[in-house]
Amino acid sequence: MAFQRKKPEALGVKAPLPGFVVPALASATDRVPSGERWIHEIKFDGYRVQVHLANEAVKVFTRRGHDWTKRFKKVSDDAWHVKASSAIIDGEIVVPATDGTTDFSVLQNELKGKSTKIVLVAFDLLYLNGRDIRKLPLFQRKAELKKIIAGTDVQFSASFEIDGNEMFAHACKIGLEGVISKVRDSVYPVGRSNNWVKKTCAQRETLTIAGFALDEGKWDGMYLGRRKGDDLIYAGKVDHGFDKTSAAELRWRLEPLVRKTQPYAKMIAHKGGRTEAAC
Repeated sequence: MAFQRKKPEALGVKAPLPGFVVPALASATDRVPSGERWIHEIKFDGYRVQVHLANEAVKVFTRRGHDWTKRFKKVSDDAWHVKASSAIIDGEIVVPATDGTTDFSVLQNELKGKSTKIVLVAFDLLYLNGRDIRKLPLFQRKAELKKIIAGTDVQFSASFEIDGNEMFAHACKIGLEGVISKVRDSVYPVGRSNNWVKKTCAQRETLTIAGFALDEGKWDGMYLGRRKGDDLIYAGKVDHGFDKTSAAELRWRLEPLVRKTQPYAKMIAHKGGRTEAAC
């Protein structure tokens, strides 16, 4: 009897290509988990997207399901070279710096032009060659993802099986956004899940723009406020981190909102420059 080679087991479940899939979201955590069941990935400061490939065509959707293929033309062009007849890739669009970090403000400015510097960093695979693979364990989905993007300009988000605290400390030391930890054998979660958790290096807080300053007619930063009940409390001034493009756009947006009085519950004194109060 002739030897018959066993066919490799098909991945996932045969299914038509779905439409936009509600993306998995990480829950915030105070402590990066450790242990064999967890893998850790770099948290990028970028724009979450879902890339669909079918019939030699590519579509790029935002986190909320809007079709931004034309706006992200470079990403769709890069994804066209993925080695699959059909696929759904979960990833993040970033503009990488020379030191490996990413900056969302740089990405925003880049998207106003031809977006030649943006890169898709892929971290999960939901569908492959006519089969839904969301129920496969994460490590297997990532293994298949790595295969199909090899040799393309789509970057692979590697996972690290090391101590979570060690990973987080190193990420913060070199200036990264933070860490996302995932259960290595988990299925692709629907919406927010405790199987994906995130911790950022910098503490974040949502503040209100209360005004901006001009020094001899030139941009000199923004004044911020913190909501406390119905009151707005002074929360400091930010006078760095602006390039010419972002400063000009902020000034253009804020100047129509100028008012004669400060919006703060308690008036503050400013030194130097000229302050324009905005609401």
